[in-house]
Amino acid sequence: MNVINLHEPVWKGLQARRAQMPHALLLLGQRGLGKFDLARQFAASLLCEQPQGDGRACGHCLACNWYGQGNHPDFRLLQPEAFADEAEAEEGKKKASQQITIDQVRGLDEFLNVGTHRGGLRIVIVNPTEAMNRATANALLKTLEEPAPSTLFLMVSSDPIRLLPTIRSRCQVVPVPLPSAARAEQVLAEHGVADAGRWLALAGGAPGLALEWSASGQSDWLEALTRRLAAGRAVEPLVLAGELEKAVKDSKGRLPLKAVVDGLQKWLVDLMLASNGLAVRYFLPQAATIAGLAAMIPPARLLQSYRTTVARRREAEQPLNARLFLEGLFLDYRALFAKDSR
Repeated sequence: MNVINLHEPVWKGLQARRAQMPHALLLLGQRGLGKFDLARQFAASLLCEQPQGDGRACGHCLACNWYGQGNHPDFRLLQPEAFADEAEAEEGKKKASQQITIDQVRGLDEFLNVGTHRGGLRIVIVNPTEAMNRATANALLKTLEEPAPSTLFLMVSSDPIRLLPTIRSRCQVVPVPLPSAARAEQVLAEHGVADAGRWLALAGGAPGLALEWSASGQSDWLEALTRRLAAGRAVEPLVLAGELEKAVKDSKGRLPLKAVVDGLQKWLVDLMLASNGLAVRYFLPQAATIAGLAAMIPPARLLQSYRTTVARRREAEQPLNARLFLEGLFLDYRALFAKDSR
């Protein structure tokens, strides 16, 4: 995905900072906007010895060759081990960490205390910044409080509320907004995505997420979810829970349980919008069905259900029995249509 064309105003803003670079930039925006790719492109731009007129890396100089091979001596990437390990974990093998560890942060000490190899910047990308526990974040904070000269930290976050306030205060924030729908749909079409508008709506306008979903078999579980939810009071919670539990297991980690909760949350948002006479935001093909369902549910009950589901999403990130969790989730959904519910 060409994130520079997608976020041209942000890219120009980053390039304008080259003359007086801060020690840390925090790229903030919702998931699926390409913030990490944007950070990598900007790092390549800064390390490049012959950047193009718009600031993009040339791709041919010695620095670009090093960077492309993943061994530039003035660049480091801090990310969870699980992000780097694309291969499926062997049975019985310890799962790769989903967190940036304190040892990874401490491993920067030698890197930050030697001179740069090419006389320019040394750059550290931290992605995602929220993937640190408090001890790890505090270790990184010490580095940010006393930054080494000629060093830039590019921090990436989709969930800034989980960041330590002291981490945020040490960075200059670079908001990465949603691109226009027209530009996002054009990018998706260039990648061969059929029905780009539908996928973009489901992804909340985030083209990277829309591209990921359209290419990874997401349509199967989403189809099961929407078909069952559309039944309203006739929904079969146990059957739906069984179908989605199987989809989560079969995905081998590509479909986390929280993604299913996200899907239900978006369905509830559309129900609330329809209840207020507004157009649905996420499930465009089901707009008429959603409007009919919304008319059956008292607005106060719908709002309470949404609040409960927000709490359930946090639970979904913890170890639990997925089948029981999903059964409870969809039993609550069916209760929205109960005539005697209060």
